[in-house]
Amino acid sequence: MKKISSIPKVDKVLSLPAIRLLLETYPRPTVLTAVRNVLATLRGDSQDGRLATALDEEQLCGLIAGELEKIIAPTLHPVVNGSGVVIHTNLGRSLLAESACRQMLEVARRYSNLEMDMATGERGERYVHVEALLCELTGAEAALVVNNNAAAVLLCLSGIAAGKEVVVSRGELVEIGGSFRIPDVMRLSGGILKEVGTTNRTHLKDYQGAICPETALLLKVHTSNFSVVGFTAEVSVEQLVRCGREAGLPVMADIGSGSLLDLSKYGITGETPVQEYLKVGVDIITCSGDKMLGGPQAGIILGTKEIIARLRKNQLLRALRIDKLTLAALEATLRLYRDEREAVAEIPTLRMLTLQPAALKAKAQSLIRRLRPKLPASVRLTVVAGNSQVGGGSLPLLDLPTYLMAIEAAGWSPQKIDEAFRGLKTPVLGRINKGQYLLDLRTLQDADFPALVEAMGVLS
Repeated sequence: MKKISSIPKVDKVLSLPAIRLLLETYPRPTVLTAVRNVLATLRGDSQDGRLATALDEEQLCGLIAGELEKIIAPTLHPVVNGSGVVIHTNLGRSLLAESACRQMLEVARRYSNLEMDMATGERGERYVHVEALLCELTGAEAALVVNNNAAAVLLCLSGIAAGKEVVVSRGELVEIGGSFRIPDVMRLSGGILKEVGTTNRTHLKDYQGAICPETALLLKVHTSNFSVVGFTAEVSVEQLVRCGREAGLPVMADIGSGSLLDLSKYGITGETPVQEYLKVGVDIITCSGDKMLGGPQAGIILGTKEIIARLRKNQLLRALRIDKLTLAALEATLRLYRDEREAVAEIPTLRMLTLQPAALKAKAQSLIRRLRPKLPASVRLTVVAGNSQVGGGSLPLLDLPTYLMAIEAAGWSPQKIDEAFRGLKTPVLGRINKGQYLLDLRTLQDADFPALVEAMGVLS
């Protein structure tokens, strides 16, 4: 094979037989980008414009073909989540139920009645596709859905309290992932923040003393991914509702996760179901669709008919509206909640959260048996006990007992295994604890097996 003693020009590379074959398959601009990227890298690796080690044409074309594959490959792709964090924000939060995926595909590949009233033949509203379901499942008078919970909070504050004061405890002025801060959202909405109490202790009298003619709303915020413990005091939702009634003010609760089931029977405590907030008289509730609810990213708003009607007229709604694919997935997810057993069995987030330790241990042992015939001789797999996390800012103090698969390989440190697994075509993400590389069975899926086999292969 002919050696290349210096970095060639682009035109010369494009004339090589292997590159001409690529040009027959892929768009010329894309191949050209791959060629230029590789040549630029080679120049950067060379101090004087000549390669330290002579490169032959086959090696050069191989580098270009590899670069081309990187360019044309989707940047958003599946990964294996072995971290044990069920609602992993960085990995897309909740997985969708199969019925939700099917419904999305049906709506995506065909025209739909998104905003068409088939009874009258006139324009309808997209929100009707989930409003009745949400009201049925929660007991709310009315409902509205936007593109995420931050948007839901923004719309509510803008529609209810623009130019007026919103009273909220200092201990609830949270910042969650992505630098989403309640005070900043308040400012953007036009509402005027009025802080009461202290970081760790807020009393009913603090709210009562803050109410004035300029007050439009009393706000309760879920503290999401942190918890204040020790010498603390907070006003309950029931107390705040009574305070609002006495003052003639609406009460809003941003409850974050949006659980529709009481999961305490499965050992998951501390997350109050949405229905309980409505039962005690909260006027408006916002929550996420892709956390404990287990659906797509969405901001769900539940409340009185009067308030929801006001929000529908707010001009922000157009900018924050939910798209047809999200609506399809959300509707299909909500339908599963009509039967709790079906919801727990079919919604991946609920299924993973409610897996019991004995089942996880058996799952770990079964996975090792399946993998063992495909393992390099240098790889050792064992089952160890540990804890999973709910994730997504939900129940930050709750540890879920689990079982993990520990991976050891001769000549491989846990850090080196982690780096190699993240570099695979289907990346595998685990965690390192006490000098071991671990994959948590709670968040591994049946479809992950081929990727795990590939991962084990790199350890040979």
